[in-house]
Amino acid sequence: MFLRLSAILAGLAVAAGAFGAHALKEHLTPDMLAIFETAARYQMYHALALLAVGVLDAALGPCRTRRAAGWCFVVGTIIFSGSLYGLSLSGLRWLGAITPIGGAAFLLGWILLATSRAGPIRS
Repeated sequence: MFLRLSAILAGLAVAAGAFGAHALKEHLTPDMLAIFETAARYQMYHALALLAVGVLDAALGPCRTRRAAGWCFVVGTIIFSGSLYGLSLSGLRWLGAITPIGGAAFLLGWILLATSRAGPIRS
């Protein structure tokens, strides 16, 4: 599942980056365009992290901690990148207030990935 989700999120990040660079350049202020680009960049970083989770699960066997890390990367992408996309496209500044929740999910995901076991789930 994480391999598929990583591919979807990475593909969407490429599409968002291209959309921002070409279609939005004329419509957004430089500040808002930079925010949009940050959203796409962090989405790609965490799509690659999610890919690592999927590859590690396939190679080492599933691990609850690693799976939790993967879900943190998914939730972080939705909240962090989603709020920045929304902010840049709508100008609704309050969306920036929820962005740190996504950042916290990213951080938790990295901590969980770093502390995950190199083996399968134990019964």
